[in-house]
Amino acid sequence: MTRFRSWRPRVALSIGLVVINLVGTVLVYCLLAFAVPLPQLADDDRVRLLNLIGAAIAVTVGVTVGVVHLNAVLTPLVGWIRRGAPHDDPDRLVVLRGPAIVARRQGLSWLFAALLFGALNAPESLRVGAYIALTVALVGWSTTAFSYLAAERALRSFAQRALEGDAPLPNRRSVVGRELLTWWLSTGIVLLGTVLVGLFTVTGSEATITGLAVTMMVLGGIGLVVGLLATYLAAKASADPLRGLRLAVSRIEHGDYAASVPIYDATEIGHLQAGFNKMAAGLRERERIRELFGRHVGTDVARQALAGEVRLGGEAREVTVLFVDIIGSTTIAEEREPEEVVALLNRFFAVVVDVVDAHGGWINKFAGDAALAIWGAPAEVPQRATLALRAARVLGERLRAEVPELSAGVGVSTGRAVAGNIGADQRSEYTVIGDPVNEAARLTDLAKNVPAAVLVRGDLLADADPAEASCWKQLEPLQVRGRQALTPVATPRSM
Repeated sequence: MTRFRSWRPRVALSIGLVVINLVGTVLVYCLLAFAVPLPQLADDDRVRLLNLIGAAIAVTVGVTVGVVHLNAVLTPLVGWIRRGAPHDDPDRLVVLRGPAIVARRQGLSWLFAALLFGALNAPESLRVGAYIALTVALVGWSTTAFSYLAAERALRSFAQRALEGDAPLPNRRSVVGRELLTWWLSTGIVLLGTVLVGLFTVTGSEATITGLAVTMMVLGGIGLVVGLLATYLAAKASADPLRGLRLAVSRIEHGDYAASVPIYDATEIGHLQAGFNKMAAGLRERERIRELFGRHVGTDVARQALAGEVRLGGEAREVTVLFVDIIGSTTIAEEREPEEVVALLNRFFAVVVDVVDAHGGWINKFAGDAALAIWGAPAEVPQRATLALRAARVLGERLRAEVPELSAGVGVSTGRAVAGNIGADQRSEYTVIGDPVNEAARLTDLAKNVPAAVLVRGDLLADADPAEASCWKQLEPLQVRGRQALTPVATPRSM
C-alpha cells in the first residue's frame, strides 16, 4: 500500500474554503450595492463603514475557525487510515461524512454572519436589517453548497481509503442529492433572488426601472458564472468515476482481467464501482479456473465443457493416437532423489506437450511416466495423419537432444474409437477408449527395440501427405501383443 499523503487534500481544501468564503463576501457586497433595492439611511456612510468592519471581522474569524475545525476533524481520520483500522470502525463513516461536516460548519458560520449583520443594521432600520440578513443568508447557503462540492472532490483520497476492501457501502449520499444541490447553485439561487427583489419592491422599497434592470443583470450574471462552475463540479464528480469505469471495461474487453477501479464515491456510483470490482474478481477467478481446467483436459475439451452442460456418454470418432512411455522409469526412480525425478519428468513432459501442441494435438492424460495424445477428438483435425506422424518424428528427435538422461518409446496408431465423458455425475473425465489407444501403447513397447524408438502403424503413411510420408520407411510387419494378424509398421528414415 502506498503512503497516504494527507497534507495535500487538507491544504487544497483549506485554500479552497478561503477562496470560496472571500468570493461569497464579494458577492454579498455586489448584491447589496447593485442588486438589492435598499432604502436610503440618514447616516448611510457610517452604516456602510460599520458593515465593512463587521464583514472583515466575520470573514477573518469565520475562515480561521473553519480551517482550524477542518484540520481538527481530519487529523484523527488520517490516523485511522494510516493504522488500517477495520471497516466497521465508527470513524469510517466520519470519513465519508467529511464533505457534510465541512458544509455544516460553513453553514453555521454564514448563519451567524447573517444574524450578526441583521442585528448591526436593525437599529438604523428594521427593513434594512432584514434585507441584509436575508442577502447574507442566501449567499451563505450557496457558499455552503459550493464548500460541499469542493470538499467532496478534495477529500476523494480519504473516501477511497475508507471504501476500499469488501466493506459494504453506506447509503447516505446519492446522485439525486448532488444534482439537486447543483440545481440550487445554478438556478435556484437566481430564482429565489429574483423573488426576493420583487418582494422587496412590492413591500415599499424605492426602486427605479433602471435599478431593477441593474438588479436583473447582476442576478443573471451571478447565475451564469456560479451555475457554470457548479454544473462543472457536479459533472466532474459523476464523470470521473464513470470514465474510470469505461476504461476498466475496455481493459476487460481486451482480456485484461486484472482491471479494477478505485472506489471513492459514496453515492450509487460508488456501488457501481464496487460492483464492477466484484465482477472483475469473478472474471479473474473464472479465467484462472478455465486456464487450470484447460491445462488438465486440453483447451478444446475445456471450451466444449464451458460452452454447455457436461454429460456422461461418448461418440464414435476416427482418431489418431500417439503414446509415449519412458524406458526404465522404475530404475530411474530408485537411483535418484524424488525432487530430481520430478524435475526430470517435468523436462520430459514439457517437450512432449510443446511438440503435440505445435502439431495440432492435445494431451489427453499423463499416466505416471507416459502420456497419451489425441488428434480428431473432441474436434476434427484436418490432416491429422500428417500432423501425428510429424509430431512423432520431431518428438523422438527433441527428446534425444533435450532430455538425453531419459529414453522413451513413441507409438502411433489410428482408427475408430469412442470419445466422451466417462465416470459419474460427481466426477468424470473426457477420454478416448478403443483399439487405436491399445495398439499405440503396444507399438510403444515395440518401439523400444528400434533405433529411432518411434514406431507407427504403416497404414498412416497412405493418409499422410507425400512430403511427410517420404520421411518414413516401412519395416517388416510385426506381431503386436493381443493380435493374431501381423501389423504393418514404419519408423523414421533418419535413423
